[in-house]
Amino acid sequence: MFSAMKYSDSRLHLIDQKRLPNEEVWIACGNLESVAKAIEDMVVRGAPAIGCAAAWGIAIDAANHSHLLAWDQYKNKFAEAIARMSRTRPTAVNLFYALNEMQKIANVFTSDTTMAMATSKLAAHAQYLFDDDIRTCRAIGDHGATLMPRPANILTHCNTGSLATAGYGTALGIIRSMHREGRIKNVWVDETRPYLQGARLTAFELGQDKIPYNLITDNMAAYLMQLGKVDMVVVGADRIATNGDTANKIGTYGLAVLCRHHNIPFVVAAPKSTIDFKISSGKEIPVEERPSKELKEVQGIAVAPADALVWNPSFDVTPAELISAIVTENGVFKGPRFMLRA
Repeated sequence: MFSAMKYSDSRLHLIDQKRLPNEEVWIACGNLESVAKAIEDMVVRGAPAIGCAAAWGIAIDAANHSHLLAWDQYKNKFAEAIARMSRTRPTAVNLFYALNEMQKIANVFTSDTTMAMATSKLAAHAQYLFDDDIRTCRAIGDHGATLMPRPANILTHCNTGSLATAGYGTALGIIRSMHREGRIKNVWVDETRPYLQGARLTAFELGQDKIPYNLITDNMAAYLMQLGKVDMVVVGADRIATNGDTANKIGTYGLAVLCRHHNIPFVVAAPKSTIDFKISSGKEIPVEERPSKELKEVQGIAVAPADALVWNPSFDVTPAELISAIVTENGVFKGPRFMLRA
């Protein structure tokens, strides 16, 4: 297990996930805009990782204004930094959770607060959020592992591991905990079109951990289930409504429908911070649409006509009635009627 981000000397160092698995290239982000662009351009992706990166971006911006003597000289800039970061990715609620946490720290600053004190406290809280995400993911993994007491074939979608979090992972955290206890026969890895997070990132992580896996195209999942080769599907989440409706990488909803038809458990793994207690259902979740280029090219190689019209939603919403269980750091919540509480 490793982390895809490191903070040192007021710089956030990120693995450029667009270049994995062929190259491991680290990018140093030394200001707010470079962190924001890294989130927008998917250098860093995965809801918990986006939240951690955003918190570090806010801390970096404060550090870059440490020449100011008092917090009052910076607080308007701080509000602008929060606003800029909030515009990076609309669906992942962990982003807004992290920004709200940083805002809470700033809310206690007064006219007597020095900029040095403010910078220190903001950096310390960003570190706390990072460390807490690792603890949270380990708890998710251990709770989720109890859902399958025997060795099993697990299918997963997109990337939900160390690359998508501060470390360990959500859905992949469950797989890691199961593997530790000798309960993984094989992991079926959806390639996850159009960005290939499964093929490029999940396969990379499983290989690093020596967890047995097979890569499949997204449209092979139904046949695998028909053949009886899938015991459980485990996915992550970018936002969960209070009724249990879940937004996750496009293609997740289709897997849930297939699981219902084949009577296979469909499990969502996410930290409690992914639950948006302000919305009652998935109808209120904003779904990000990504650039058409992502669909017309694969790693810079054209796979469609240049003038092809494209619809490219990055996420879909799975209704709660299709979800067997939601696993958070607080335990396992089983459907069909979830009791999610703030």
